[in-house]
Amino acid sequence: MRNGKKPTRKQKIRLGQAGLSPENWLVIKQKQNGELVILHKHTDKIRVVPASVG
Repeated sequence: MRNGKKPTRKQKIRLGQAGLSPENWLVIKQKQNGELVILHKHTDKIRVVPASVG
């Protein structure tokens, strides 16, 4: 299992814009191009949030 970190305020806003609940996701990595690689706290599912959401 990977160890994610709590999202920052800006990352929480981006997760909300992507239709995700920031309380359920941990940030694994933020890429240089702006993509967020996130991990679900309960199901360990990994997703990638694109740089420009919306």
